[in-house]
Amino acid sequence: MVQTVYTFGGSADHSDERQKDKTVTGGKGANLAEMASIGLPVPPGFTITTEECVKYLQEGAEFGEELRAQVAGALKHIEATVGKSFGDASDPLLVSVRSGARVSMPGMMDTVLNLGLNDDTVAGLASASGDARFAWDSYRRFIQMYADVVLGLDHGLFEEALEIAKDEKGLYADTEMEARDWKELVAEYKTIAEKELGHPFPQDVTEQLWGAIQAVFDSWDSDRAKVYRRLNDIPAHWGTAVNVQAMVFGNMGATSATGVAFTRDPATGERAYYGEYLINAQGEDVVAGIRTPQYLTKAAREKANAKPLSMEEAMPEAYGELARVFDLLEHHYKDMQDIEFTVQQGTLWMLQTRSGKRTAKAALKMAVDMVGEGLIDEKTAILRVDPMALDQLLHPTLDPKAHRDILGTGLPASPGAASGKIVLDADTAEQWSGRGEKVILVRVETSPEDIHGMHAAQGILTARGGMTSHAAVVARGMGRPCVSGASTVSIDRASKTLRIGNRELKEGDTITIDGANGQIMAGEVRTIEPELAGDFGVLMEWADKHRRMRVRTNAETPADCKMARQFGAEGIGLCRTEHMFFDASRIRAVRQMILAEDEKTRRAALDKLLPEQRADFKAIFEVMVGLPCTIRLLDPPLHEFLPHEDADFADLADATGLGVDHLKRRAGELHEFNPMLGHRGCRLGITFPEIYEMQARAIFEAACEVAKTSGEAPIPEVMIPLIATKRELEILKALVDKAAAEVFAAQGIAVDYLVGTMIELPRAALMAGEIAEEGAFFSFGTNDLTQTTLGVSRDDSARFLAPYVEKGIFPRDPFVSLDIEGVGQLVELAAERGRATRPDIKLGICGEHGGDPASIAFYESVGLDYVSASPYRVPIARLAAAQSSLKA
Repeated sequence: MVQTVYTFGGSADHSDERQKDKTVTGGKGANLAEMASIGLPVPPGFTITTEECVKYLQEGAEFGEELRAQVAGALKHIEATVGKSFGDASDPLLVSVRSGARVSMPGMMDTVLNLGLNDDTVAGLASASGDARFAWDSYRRFIQMYADVVLGLDHGLFEEALEIAKDEKGLYADTEMEARDWKELVAEYKTIAEKELGHPFPQDVTEQLWGAIQAVFDSWDSDRAKVYRRLNDIPAHWGTAVNVQAMVFGNMGATSATGVAFTRDPATGERAYYGEYLINAQGEDVVAGIRTPQYLTKAAREKANAKPLSMEEAMPEAYGELARVFDLLEHHYKDMQDIEFTVQQGTLWMLQTRSGKRTAKAALKMAVDMVGEGLIDEKTAILRVDPMALDQLLHPTLDPKAHRDILGTGLPASPGAASGKIVLDADTAEQWSGRGEKVILVRVETSPEDIHGMHAAQGILTARGGMTSHAAVVARGMGRPCVSGASTVSIDRASKTLRIGNRELKEGDTITIDGANGQIMAGEVRTIEPELAGDFGVLMEWADKHRRMRVRTNAETPADCKMARQFGAEGIGLCRTEHMFFDASRIRAVRQMILAEDEKTRRAALDKLLPEQRADFKAIFEVMVGLPCTIRLLDPPLHEFLPHEDADFADLADATGLGVDHLKRRAGELHEFNPMLGHRGCRLGITFPEIYEMQARAIFEAACEVAKTSGEAPIPEVMIPLIATKRELEILKALVDKAAAEVFAAQGIAVDYLVGTMIELPRAALMAGEIAEEGAFFSFGTNDLTQTTLGVSRDDSARFLAPYVEKGIFPRDPFVSLDIEGVGQLVELAAERGRATRPDIKLGICGEHGGDPASIAFYESVGLDYVSASPYRVPIARLAAAQSSLKA
């Protein structure tokens, strides 16, 4: 018989390593067993494993006889340890029932306390304790909790009955209620429950216990648990454990109490006990806000200028024992602990310990401090900090004390918070920003033509698009907060108004967006600017020492390059040159080039662009001097450059001398039904080689100029996009090499450079061995590689990918975290075949997945040379790369 129920406390045997494995007994169960095994005062109990939860959910919500037998045996262990019997009418054993997944899971079932009380055992509890008030108070708490979290009744029904009872008696606080008052309320509670349920509140204690166990298992698949799992990439197959534990009572008078505490401050990381407690209370009183809890320490009370005595002052002996336990647990687990405790008539009992949640600022301070204290080493400190939590430190955040008037929510597409006036198009955003206004650009969806407005805006809000839509990707690269896919937003451009839910706003009204949680708020909400404290630099220094992969940035402006360098970027992994052409001063020449019907006209337009393109590259090289800079030659779907509005056609007609009808006909000839798979990437260079020739010349002229003035040359890596065949790369590499030779001869100086390709098509991955004969490097464009492998548009995927993740078809959004089984297999295959042909080939990632920690762990396993991420994700990638290297 496989053991799926483990006892702890008392004479229990804690030697089975499975019992201390969080994947088996959950975080609570494993830690309760661990605390009991080192001699801490833990009330005896038992844990039902996560395996039973998974089995229960898979087999149609049934409990097997084997499980029932193990639970019955474990219950006898508790009875023997405390000397009480479950259901005994004279001196009953009462238990608590808690959920306990392997990681802390808000959304799981709330705790049920005092289970085992009924009309008979309540009298036994009153007699055995000598306190009828305590007994009836415990019974009313149990009915209210059990009815709410197990039976699914409205908690408010019972709260309303309690308030009415206090009003009728002229009482204010729960603590003023006497035994007869609680007894009357219990009768009222039972009447409410029977009316709502259609049958009496359960009196059979065994039925109560199995009802609570079932509720814990069911809560794993509750709506709120599913949402939390999806947001935190927690797999559905993990399941939750159940912890059943003998009750100890903090509501047995003035010598009893209950509390929650941290061994350090979870907000700041300061090495000081942090927590709250309540005298004559049970756990729910502290967390539910029924009563105002008091400070744990005298120092905290004095700092807050509060009058009620702290636990340190009111219960010095119990507090002293608690402080001893704090230090013991922190040194045992070597991490800040989140602890629940109860004092029953002067005796301290430990109900739970776990590694506590903390802010990013606190996580950094604790990690660095604990190394200094000798508690952990550098490697452990690196592994201790969640890379994604660093986002909290790199962007402005909303003041947690500020009021929020929430209009609606969308997807948290790019972190940070910003307030500004609503503008509905990019030109207005640029104009208003130019006169000193702060603006939020609100669009149905953005396109590359909106780049100037996105840059001018404080933040971006879109009604459509997912976490990797154009708006999301560009916003992250610029460090702008972005909320995308806000389906409740509807825009009326004609009247310059928008509706968010049932609220109508107009252009010029102020809103605030929070890119960390997707909230859209009316008016301006105060923000707090980030502070990169010394601990950040220390941890980054340690991370750089222990990582193998290099970290570059995706950037195409000097400002982005400077920001990325400040965050530790070691070069550019992707410079998207098409983003350089949407400036109002250049778009006309680009359109002339695209709509040209012969090479001569096209070259005339390119001659106008060459000096501006050269200046772009020179400015970037000056920031990145001495570092590798991968520059992707033009890769736009042509439709993104074509004019669409009558005013644009009229403007172009004035510039070219061609008629509007002629230009519209030419634009119609270039129309594509599926432009993302159309005339873009290297196909543009094959059909119009003069475009790539101009760009190559601009790159090498800029590199030579910087080499002459700075004395140190940049290292251009010219990337040919969307290659599918060796022959495409062969033709275009020859063009680039020819341009380089001509520029070097004219400049009288040469710089080192590489020519390679972006692997973003499945065929390119399959043919990587051949393509490597021409390419000196591969950069995996995982955004398009994911689109072309899955046959899914990233801009449209938000409409259906969430259910795919919920149903376990994908473990997480494949545009946020790499599809390792599918797309990852192509990356690994291309790396192997490329190295087989060219052992020194340089391999990197430049897709959005380059800033995702889970994806970075995979790249480490494949042995790629570098990852590239947007500037604000560079620190995340540095830390994730170090963690991946240490784990490998």
